[in-house]
Amino acid sequence: MVTVRSIIAVAVYFDWPLFQLDVDNAFLHGTISEDVYMKLPPGYYSKNETKVCKLVKSLYGLKQAPRKWNERLTTVLLDLGFVQSKCDHSLFIYLKDGITVYLLVYVDDIVVTGNSVDKISEVKHILNETFKIKDLGVLKYFLGIEVLYDKNAICLSQRKYCLELLSEFGYLGCKPINTPIEQSYLVSSKLDKDQKLLTNISGFQKLIGKLIYLSLTRPDISYTVQFLSQFMHKPNEVHLQMAFRLLRYLKQSPGKGLSFKKSDNLNLLGYADSDWGKCLSTRKSVTGFCIFLGNCLVSWKSKKQGTVSRSSAEAEYRAMCAATCELIWLRNLLFELNVKCNLPMFLNCDSQAAISIAANPVFHERTKHFELDLHFLREKVANGVISTVKVDSESQLADFFTKGLGIAQHEEFCKKLLLVDLFKPNE
Repeated sequence: MVTVRSIIAVAVYFDWPLFQLDVDNAFLHGTISEDVYMKLPPGYYSKNETKVCKLVKSLYGLKQAPRKWNERLTTVLLDLGFVQSKCDHSLFIYLKDGITVYLLVYVDDIVVTGNSVDKISEVKHILNETFKIKDLGVLKYFLGIEVLYDKNAICLSQRKYCLELLSEFGYLGCKPINTPIEQSYLVSSKLDKDQKLLTNISGFQKLIGKLIYLSLTRPDISYTVQFLSQFMHKPNEVHLQMAFRLLRYLKQSPGKGLSFKKSDNLNLLGYADSDWGKCLSTRKSVTGFCIFLGNCLVSWKSKKQGTVSRSSAEAEYRAMCAATCELIWLRNLLFELNVKCNLPMFLNCDSQAAISIAANPVFHERTKHFELDLHFLREKVANGVISTVKVDSESQLADFFTKGLGIAQHEEFCKKLLLVDLFKPNE
């Protein structure tokens, strides 16, 4: 989804049209190489039998079918002059004589955009002759995500998916609430009083799995979903009540989605934060970061750290390293898309101690236990790739992904992240 959001942000900036194609399933599994051979199962013939079955077409259900389909499609696109991205192998880029075309593939669904409608039509024609495709026109619905157009903006929403989720669990007529989780919520106190395990674990797992997919366009529920996903195999009734509370929050605005508005720059900007010792059972901290391309949110993460941090400064430093990795990957991806980002890329953090550790190589006493791979942040700061910026805690957008917020701050951060509900008249 990061690539989809990045391509949409670039398309909005350059006013490029977005088109969607669908490859016929019969051809998806039927126009594979004729040089593929399938060995018969053991015991079907005697050990001395040397005959094999020649596979003219790829059979549906074989493990090799998706790989062979991808190889076939990749070969055709490379022959057309496309170059496969090294940052994301599902992305193909055509850059020649001032013509730019981006093609994004997910199995048999394809999104195409570029600055030349004639070249896009040519690519469609060749793909249709090779695979028999369905031209679905302007991009409107992709992988369960609705693409809405509003003046100079594009919004990604999963309203239909969200309403089906609420209906499935009987929360379509529930009373909505304003936040996905209580502010500074700690579940340990309630678990001490009620340690009753859920009997229907599969139902809880199904709900969390659907919420994980919904978080692709709803960063406002990312922290709550990552917290609940830690208890997939041994949930308590308290965890189920938290998941139901999240459904009540979704009922407030099921059509809310991520908006991409045209701006005057395509530079990368990051926010990184952590919540030290958040998990009371393991004492591990939570990493949260969000990355903006211009004014558009293109990447975010809320995740529990893998090791225990001895101080809040160490936890913040680890969060900054995670955000730096994402910034560098996005810059490399944009470089392949022929989009130049100015250096340094600014990374906002509200911990002065973590910023000092990143900038001062002599600051050894507090960092002698750090893993070697964490020190790459110092190298990027020294080389001018990353510039750390001290930001006030009230303006730290990454707090959105590390803890529960109050109603006023939650709604303010939703606006800053360009989360809108185009289905509501007042928005």
